[in-house]
Amino acid sequence: MAAGKVLAGQGPEELKELMAEFGEPSYRAAQLIKWIYRPVAAIGEMSNLPIGLRERLVQETVYHPCSRVTVRRSQDGTRKYLLELQDGELIESVYIPEADRSTVCISSQVGCKMGCTFCATGSMGFVRHLTAGEIVDQVLQVILDVGSRPSNVVYMGMGEPLENYGPLLRSIEILNAAWGLNIGIRQITVSTCGLVPGIRRLGKEGLGLTLAVSLHAADDEKRSRIMPVARVYSLDELLDALHEYAARTKRRITIEYALMAGFNDSREDARQLTELLRGLLCHVNLIPVNPIPGGLHHKPRDNQIVRFENWLRRGGLEVKERGADIEAACGQLRGRWEEI
Repeated sequence: MAAGKVLAGQGPEELKELMAEFGEPSYRAAQLIKWIYRPVAAIGEMSNLPIGLRERLVQETVYHPCSRVTVRRSQDGTRKYLLELQDGELIESVYIPEADRSTVCISSQVGCKMGCTFCATGSMGFVRHLTAGEIVDQVLQVILDVGSRPSNVVYMGMGEPLENYGPLLRSIEILNAAWGLNIGIRQITVSTCGLVPGIRRLGKEGLGLTLAVSLHAADDEKRSRIMPVARVYSLDELLDALHEYAARTKRRITIEYALMAGFNDSREDARQLTELLRGLLCHVNLIPVNPIPGGLHHKPRDNQIVRFENWLRRGGLEVKERGADIEAACGQLRGRWEEI
């Protein structure tokens, strides 16, 4: 393991190699990995490691590749984190507490190339993929701030997870592993804008995690106006992949639907969505759109949101909804911070 290697993101075998390189007994790897994913704020707090080993780890490795720049707190307990990476790039994570669970929303890329018109991250463009260590460390940073491990993790922050496939799978392994964060695989959700090959590939992994898909419109023409990916993969292709995923995993798919006033919130939109999803093992997550600076999309009135939800329910769909009051949509906190 080369000097400067990031500890967050490493597994038992890599750490055994590091300890051998350092001339330490192999059992030190088991001690070290417990500290990494406990977690603690710094290597100096790993109290059962010899001082000499701790000093060498400080000199030759990096524990946390992310550092907290700022935290915004909502009245409902939600916390939104702006994190700085070692190269100075910024990403976001969100902690959402609820009565029976706590969820951390994490990023998979710096920026995004998908270009969805309602998403602030899409307007930033793509910078780079995150490493598995940078993905996992977002959860560790939240644990250090909140003081407890979340029950759920969702890949719904900045970036398209299925474009960063290798680090995505590695980070899922670490989150789920008993030697890692020991978060149940059914409590891990991967969200995609609809990359059909990636959905099919993920379904074949046999992981049993939850898939969430950003749909936002129920016809190809309308969807292609707000999501460039729809010009590559039609709704027929996407739905075929979703049916395959549900059949392989026996897991209910979450359909993300950002409700935009005057664009996708009519009775006809509800009817089309109901017809499109008929027979698919899924539920719909209604998200009143969070307007972005200079954006064209606006949140519907509360009564219209209720009407749309009722139309879907009467059509036989299972519907969930959650709002937020701290600019929880992708990229918005980073954009605001860079204006300061």
